[in-house]
Amino acid sequence: GVGLNMAEGDTLISVDYEIFGKVQGVFFRKYTQAEGKKLGLVGWVQNTDEGTVQGQLQGPISKVRHMQEWLETKGSPKSHIDRADFRNEKVIVKLDYSDFQIV
Repeated sequence: GVGLNMAEGDTLISVDYEIFGKVQGVFFRKYTQAEGKKLGLVGWVQNTDEGTVQGQLQGPISKVRHMQEWLETKGSPKSHIDRADFRNEKVIVKLDYSDFQIV
């Protein structure tokens, strides 16, 4: 019914991400944290030794989709994103984190 479709956007999902390109030394993590908090998402973000940025997003599916698009196309002002990989997407019953952290 209609109720189900409306609630679909509120389904909680978890997804891992890795961002490739010029994403270190350009405040990418800080902007990612700010955007995540703005959207009300939880999760984390960190630099890797390979020069990428990785992390996990959790929250309502509609907000996560918005954040995925942001990670793929926008990022921080001085960043240059070559590509964004999203993996291990799954529906979750409850959030594993209480906020969005830089680790």
